[in-house]
Amino acid sequence: MTDEELAKDLGLVSALTIGIGTMIGAGIFVLPGVAASEAGPVVVVSFVAGGIIAMVNALSVSELGTAMPKAGGGYYYVNRSLGPIFGSIAGMGDWMGLAFASAFYCIGFGQYLATLAPLPSVLFLNEIQVGAMLAGLAFVGVNYVGAKETGGVQTVIVTLLLAILTAFAVAGWFAFDYGTLTGSGGLAPFGASAILPGTALVFVSFLGYAKIATVAEELKNPGRNLPLAVIGSVGIVTVLYAILVSIMLGVVSWPDLSDDAPVAQAAEVAFPASLGPVEGVAAAAATVMTLGALLATASSANASILASARINFAMGRDRIVTDWLNEIHPSYATPYRSILVTGAMIVVFVALLGRDIEILAKAASVLHLIVYALMNVALIVFREADSEYDPDFEVPLYPVTPIVGSLLSLGLVAFMDAIEIALAGLFVVLALTWYALYARSRTPREGVLSSFLRDNRETVPGPVADAADAVAPNGGDGPTVMVALSNPRSEGALVTLAGALAAAKGGTVLAIHVVTVPDQTPLDVVQTQRTETESERLLADARRDAEAFDVPVETRTIVSHRGLAEVFDAAEDDADALVMGRGGNHLAAGRAEGTLDELAHELPCDVLVLDGNSLDPERVLVPTAGGPSSDLSAEVAAALRDVTGARVTLLHVADEEPEGRAFLNQWAEDHGLRDATLAVESGDVEAAIEDAASEHTLLILGVTERGLLSRIVRGALFVDVVDDVDASVLLAERPQSRSLTEELFGRR
Repeated sequence: MTDEELAKDLGLVSALTIGIGTMIGAGIFVLPGVAASEAGPVVVVSFVAGGIIAMVNALSVSELGTAMPKAGGGYYYVNRSLGPIFGSIAGMGDWMGLAFASAFYCIGFGQYLATLAPLPSVLFLNEIQVGAMLAGLAFVGVNYVGAKETGGVQTVIVTLLLAILTAFAVAGWFAFDYGTLTGSGGLAPFGASAILPGTALVFVSFLGYAKIATVAEELKNPGRNLPLAVIGSVGIVTVLYAILVSIMLGVVSWPDLSDDAPVAQAAEVAFPASLGPVEGVAAAAATVMTLGALLATASSANASILASARINFAMGRDRIVTDWLNEIHPSYATPYRSILVTGAMIVVFVALLGRDIEILAKAASVLHLIVYALMNVALIVFREADSEYDPDFEVPLYPVTPIVGSLLSLGLVAFMDAIEIALAGLFVVLALTWYALYARSRTPREGVLSSFLRDNRETVPGPVADAADAVAPNGGDGPTVMVALSNPRSEGALVTLAGALAAAKGGTVLAIHVVTVPDQTPLDVVQTQRTETESERLLADARRDAEAFDVPVETRTIVSHRGLAEVFDAAEDDADALVMGRGGNHLAAGRAEGTLDELAHELPCDVLVLDGNSLDPERVLVPTAGGPSSDLSAEVAAALRDVTGARVTLLHVADEEPEGRAFLNQWAEDHGLRDATLAVESGDVEAAIEDAASEHTLLILGVTERGLLSRIVRGALFVDVVDDVDASVLLAERPQSRSLTEELFGRR
């Protein structure tokens, strides 16, 4: 992954409209009729209760968003805090919840579309489901070829919707009748106990505010604007729901309010049939409301599909799901597989559950409520266990607020129907199973909670610490292979080598681009004035090439005065192996270090230096006389064999053939290369290597054990070999502790 910052081009108004626009569709245009038939006029209180629960959660989202303004939303916070086992639940909960919500929005679209144009029934699908299918396929298609949602577009949509709804509210206010609102059964014909089940049904109307946090990286002044946008959007939408649903029920009695197109029906009653000489005003108003409903549900569905792709990318970075899911389309530059999988789920949900919109609404709500509960717990863990946690906004009345938010979220789940609760339970089981069977062995990231428990074993109850160990990820044990890049021509070869090594050992690739500047030039001037296009392009190519090996990838740009020394310092901190190209005197005296460098310090880790701009591992030659660096050569050859199918030949030069073959047989056995071709030669070592290399595409050489002075006086075998063979040459050196005498004169 690359540490990047998205352009901060979204202001407060744009952020507000992102939240309002996502929420306003379902709450007003789809659910009032269905919810009123369940709870009666008191459903207005259900909407307000849903807004209160959303507001408490919005406070926690605001704090987390200002502490970590990163794309990924609830999944990101939960995974970083509670670890990947809960991150799996949160990420997949968000993903599945968005799929259910998208199906719900598509059904709403189909309901209003059916009032405008006659639609046929197809097989077991009614006309509304057919309209929803068409909508779902269209939204998936738009995202597949590349939908770009911006704050400006969303602002226009929300402004238009608010104008339409304001006109409806004004007309409805004059047509409002309290007697119509109360009806014959009063405000609560099913009793006050119907309020919370009604809230469980309509809570899907409040899912959009958390989407603001997913674009926190793009907000101007997120410490101020993010809380205002999140909290403000919930407050505005709650007030709108209360006013508009009250007006609907005061215009059309709740038993008669349409389940399919309530706003259009209420508008036709609220607006007069004519205004002076203008006839058909009510019918026109109903049509305008229908068009508004189509726009609102389409916007919500499209935003949900778009958000699901971001969540999948976040999970892919952390190895919770395979990056195969996030492969970018070569022409459209979209994560087409993720979009198609999400689209397939939407189509299935529409087909199987589209006749009962309540199930879709509640299923979307229950999965998001589980995520909200986990987010509140995550906030507490960050506050108590992470010394670096530093939000710009803090929830009031901590820890009461996150505790109440978590309890309210889980408590509302209890008012769902049995089928939604069963779906939620099944989903949690599936997410945990997925973590155990797939993600745990791959994800390298441990949560703040797990780290805290491990660091405080003496004060943590034994069973708690044991449980943390039992579920901790074990995908982070593989090595980090750092690849230092400077030349686009050699990037592919170096990253291929690093990717193969990482893939063979379940490791990670860290690609760095060190930009070396003269000592006379201040680094801050370079950082502010230099163009980053070249570095970004180089690292983007590296990320693409490494991802072909299905390994985690990180990238980094370093501006420095020190060049190679900076590479070694970075490798000492972050790498188990370093891959780089030959440049300057990197291969001086047959060592990975320069002549003066080797007296100054030890190598930071295993070092591999490739001579050449290409890498063809089809036929690999490994000369060996034993020693630590030859051990490294064997590991590299075995990795290339396992990952790329390379054919490996081992070469040993000895005076006596039987003794040489016995050595080579044992060496191959000890290094897992029993399937390699063995070659024993006699005579001059350099000539034997050059002759054998002529039949191979890659030569891997372990460095000499001779000391510095010995190599300066007598020459360096490997430098001559590098210059004389046609095959690419890879120099391998394993760090060793040597005294100054050994540095100068070699080991005795």
